[in-house]
Amino acid sequence: MKSNLSIRKSWLLAISAVVFITSCSDETTVFENPEDNLINETDQSKLLNSVSFDEAGVLDIYEDPSASAKRYNTTGKVEPAGDYPLTLVAQIDPPTFTNGENLAATHVALDGDYGYVSYNTVGQDYVGAIDVVNISDPNNPRVTSRVYYTNADLNSIAYDNGYIYVAGGVDSEQSVTATANSLVAKIAVSGGRINTSNISYGFQEGFNATDVRIVNNDVVVTSGQDGFVVVYDKNDLSVKNEAAFSDLRSVAYNGNELAVLDAAEGVSFLDTNLNTVRSIGIQSDFGIDAKRTLDFLGNNIIVSEGTKGAGVYNSASRSFVEYLPILTNPDNAEPGEIVTNGVAVNDDVLLMANGAGGLSLSETKADNTVGVGVIELTGSINYVASKDDYIFAASGKSGFQIIKLNRPSESLEERCSELSNYSGSANLNVNSGEELAYSGSKRFNNVNVNGSLLLCGSWTVKEGVVINANGLFEMNGTLVVGRNNRQRNITINSGATLIVEGDLVIYGNLVLNDGASIAFLGNDSVIAVTGEVIKNGDVTVTGNFNDYYNKF
Repeated sequence: MKSNLSIRKSWLLAISAVVFITSCSDETTVFENPEDNLINETDQSKLLNSVSFDEAGVLDIYEDPSASAKRYNTTGKVEPAGDYPLTLVAQIDPPTFTNGENLAATHVALDGDYGYVSYNTVGQDYVGAIDVVNISDPNNPRVTSRVYYTNADLNSIAYDNGYIYVAGGVDSEQSVTATANSLVAKIAVSGGRINTSNISYGFQEGFNATDVRIVNNDVVVTSGQDGFVVVYDKNDLSVKNEAAFSDLRSVAYNGNELAVLDAAEGVSFLDTNLNTVRSIGIQSDFGIDAKRTLDFLGNNIIVSEGTKGAGVYNSASRSFVEYLPILTNPDNAEPGEIVTNGVAVNDDVLLMANGAGGLSLSETKADNTVGVGVIELTGSINYVASKDDYIFAASGKSGFQIIKLNRPSESLEERCSELSNYSGSANLNVNSGEELAYSGSKRFNNVNVNGSLLLCGSWTVKEGVVINANGLFEMNGTLVVGRNNRQRNITINSGATLIVEGDLVIYGNLVLNDGASIAFLGNDSVIAVTGEVIKNGDVTVTGNFNDYYNKF
């Protein structure tokens, strides 16, 4: 019977670089190439079918936390168009295999065209998995490799120079190789394929390894409950340094020093010798076996504090700055399920994974943080990561969700710099004879064009677009309409014209009525229509374009 506990929640931590020069006695045993307790998924159809596009498309943001699943204004006032035109790209179902039917995503490492996802199991069973996801085509992510662990939970993952590094827990009583319950593994990966014949393992004290980070030529691993922060040599996983803590949950780095989160004490800042140089005492209840994250944001450090939301502290002065509250409180959720499990920072966007409270988005400003709202996602959000133009969220049984921020590119901003940013209704109506032109990025409910409209930037439309007789709609950038489980159309009526320069995605149909025209500018425009291109009569299609789903 197992006496050790497993970390069951998920988290996100900064990946950066530092050099550790101290050494200590090597108490970690390294094993080369043990393939017991490993299963390679060889069924390519299973990998292919892991990716679901059923709910892909435009995502709403619930700006009023009390509005639950509706953002529509019922007061009679004009609803303004919303910032952050997000779209759901796809969902990846959690892996399943015999005796491994309850896996949940815990972490993701992003590098180039690939995302590397780790999984563990809710409950006392030690079962985990690793997915490699090809994200080179943002409209068509694919799982290219999958490995199951039948005797290990995998709680965190990192990638560096052809290897993935995972940290987790192993049942040492059931393992022929494990000398302790906290493990770190170095696994070769190339071209989206995991090489299980090239794996090195190390084990350290602590009930469960909670986080792993690659820092120059070192691998930094934390373990919880009577565990350690350990610095390994990246080449052979030999121990270079270690320091004991009561209950470590995670580690972050800001370019100068490490910070570790100890559930028993708070945040400790460490020098290159792993000595504590200062600390921030935090009295929040971090929970038993619940993973919590911290992340640097400029001069501040953000700590996931469960039911309190996220705490922001000045990393130098150690002073408290503010709490970022959980923005929603669903009626059907247990109070203990509405907790901040993880945070992620992407430029001026801060994301909070709040369990049953959903995934919230906030703007980080010079002097404070302002909550925007809760993103329209299903499931309990236990983990979030964000890089470049994407958000990755682990949401329980709803799987691993890939979200696109749809930020305007710098080149678009420059080309449309003479235009003012749109600020107005979520229902954009262009009257006959009007000529409107805007730049920026907004979420619309509807777009109805009778006159002339130019949109430069990134835009989403939840309900649909209609270009009426003799209307002109020109777009430069990105436009996404509808979603797969709520399909909506772009309709171009007689004498009307749609001009596309950029990426147009329609979760629904493109309806071209008699006398309608659509023109594509340049050589790089893309149109992706999930429904049908319906031509009702004599229509005109001109220009070079990538017909993503071959619907023309």
